[in-house]
Amino acid sequence: MNRRHFLRGAAMAGGVIACPSLVLRATTAAAAEPFRVRYYPVAAGMGSRDVTPAPDGSIWFCGQRNGTLGRLDPKIGAHELVELGPGATPHGVVIGPDGAPWITEGGQNAIARVDPQDHKVTLFRLPAKQSYANLNTGVFDKTGIYWFTGQSGIYGRLDPKSGEMTVFDAPRGRGPYGITRTPAGDIWYASLAGSHIAKIDLKSGKATIVDPPTKGQGARRVWSDSKGRLWVSEWNSGNVSVHDPANGSWRQWKLPGERPRTYSVYVDDKDIVWLTDFGANAIVRFDPATERFTSFPSDRPNANVRQMDGRPGQAWGGESGTNRLVVIETNPAV
Repeated sequence: MNRRHFLRGAAMAGGVIACPSLVLRATTAAAAEPFRVRYYPVAAGMGSRDVTPAPDGSIWFCGQRNGTLGRLDPKIGAHELVELGPGATPHGVVIGPDGAPWITEGGQNAIARVDPQDHKVTLFRLPAKQSYANLNTGVFDKTGIYWFTGQSGIYGRLDPKSGEMTVFDAPRGRGPYGITRTPAGDIWYASLAGSHIAKIDLKSGKATIVDPPTKGQGARRVWSDSKGRLWVSEWNSGNVSVHDPANGSWRQWKLPGERPRTYSVYVDDKDIVWLTDFGANAIVRFDPATERFTSFPSDRPNANVRQMDGRPGQAWGGESGTNRLVVIETNPAV
């Protein structure tokens, strides 16, 4: 049986309390609204990484180094941890149509579901022939099928109702990483090692590759905006790029700074693009309408925000290097 750890208050060793708010104003002329940055310490040494907001206002996040899934209550600054099993190394987490968090659990080579009420962990293990898929990220399509990637060179689908799982070999081998769903219901993934994005045929499972114009760019993560355009974080090039499948077009922008390393990408409800830059130790906001960047450097070194997600007015990330969660609030009440 999994154990739950409840961590509250600054009085405990490694206790949890939201840091005082830091209010920032954008430095670009086009972005005049204030932003508030909040940090939430979590368990020491857990390597807090991928995050996702839940309908009840909480934030689920993966503890890749201690094999747990965390749940933060931002209202009181407290979190609890759920142990996922022996050798667990969770990577990505999303909320399913059932309201439960679903996790790509690389340590047990399985997709994990955690019941949001009693925290029971259910594992859907990959076939034996995929002994180590290096599971990465998952997303649900409009019919409730869960699609996932593995950097060892696979992607797959899981029917949560029947438990049936199918794993496909990626057309160019190693690299499948980020994955997204468009408003039309299409599923696309990004290949870091393969430097491309690919669209999955939801019936046959076949993946069709689309190459970005920048060779060897290291497409790491991908996120659709409200128009179905695909925003891609390019790790090797330091670019953010956008592909419009409707007309086949591409555009690219280099992140500010001397040596940007673009890790994650998230597009919010206003089609503002949020990125993380390991080179600048910062979260970066990009407004496609003005083509302006606004940078939010962490107040600690080596924050290493590896993924972002959010809800209206909030962009969340996990600082895997500092064992904190961070949220940037837009137009906060101050």
